[in-house]
Amino acid sequence: MGLARFATLSDGTFYAPLNSFRQHEAVLCKAQQAMNRKMKFNSNWKKAKAKVQRIHSRIGNARRDYLHKTTTTISQNHAMVCIEDSQVRNMSKAAAGTTEAPGRNVRAESGLNKSIFDQGWFKFCHQLEYKLVWNGGWLVTVLPQYTSRTCPCCGHISAANRQRQAQFLCIECDFVENADVVGVINVLRVGHARFACEVSGAVMLPAAGIHRSGSGADQCRSQINGRRGETALGKSRLTCSSGSRCSA
Repeated sequence: MGLARFATLSDGTFYAPLNSFRQHEAVLCKAQQAMNRKMKFNSNWKKAKAKVQRIHSRIGNARRDYLHKTTTTISQNHAMVCIEDSQVRNMSKAAAGTTEAPGRNVRAESGLNKSIFDQGWFKFCHQLEYKLVWNGGWLVTVLPQYTSRTCPCCGHISAANRQRQAQFLCIECDFVENADVVGVINVLRVGHARFACEVSGAVMLPAAGIHRSGSGADQCRSQINGRRGETALGKSRLTCSSGSRCSA
């Protein structure tokens, strides 16, 4: 998951963000200003309030419709989906801070929080989880560490590989690709390794449902997440499963 690309799959296809609130923000602002100019609780104020409520309903309905259509398409076409275990609550904390510890880059952080809430990341993960269960699939979540810095071609890990937000350029092998696609390939590789670890008996045999990277045996966690990209993925991409990520 991301802001420029709502969800990116391992074959390079992606779903563009809807940004329902951004599309109606100007209309909503005018309607709220008009409501504030009315005398509270009289008939004109109630009409203006009803208009504001209709705009909010339109925004929410458009967002829910887009999320349901996207998650239904993904769950019906993929038996296993690997996704980063992004902590949406921590990512969208208030940026203002307190008097003792004021926040930094408050305007940029508040804009980021607005975009996260507008796209509905948490609702997307929730819908994807239960729809995969309905279809007998699996949702495998992996830790996001180093997924955006690891080269899928040679396995080199460096922050210098991401000199630009949208482009990944490996400083070792000169591999160039979209940063979201690189992150998805790494998430898919770690998800496959975790799933194979479960099937081989390192942890409990999986059933249909969600498998989080924080659960399971220590052996599986150290084997998958502790290696930090030691096992390089070849240039051929696996397209039988998908992953979505949150751009770092």
